[in-house]
Amino acid sequence: MATTRYDAGLAKLREIDGAAGESVIDALRDIAPDLARYTVEFPFGDIYQRPGLDLKSREIATVAALTALGHCAPQLKVHIHGALNVGVSPEQVVEVIIQMAVYAGFPAALNGTTAAREVFIERGLIDND
Repeated sequence: MATTRYDAGLAKLREIDGAAGESVIDALRDIAPDLARYTVEFPFGDIYQRPGLDLKSREIATVAALTALGHCAPQLKVHIHGALNVGVSPEQVVEVIIQMAVYAGFPAALNGTTAAREVFIERGLIDND
């Protein structure tokens, strides 16, 4: 049986984000089930399936883009978790965010750093002092 875009996307979402990604999808199901489906099918069922980049590179690019946008803290935190899950080091996450200060400005980089701090504390990578 052929795998659907949704099935492939859900498997990739689970591989990258685990329970955090699924909770985002679950939160959409009662209010916007089509958006939940699109969120699985297009990014994870189509784009993340492409062979041109490995998962680490895709997550680094995603962390950079969400940091640069500057107003996506919940999604940024999910993707920082995802980056760490696929082998990006905490130091690399921070370097990507610092790089965004050049292209997106210091406020975006500061907001990104706050999101990274929250993820790192949640994962026990730094103390909450």
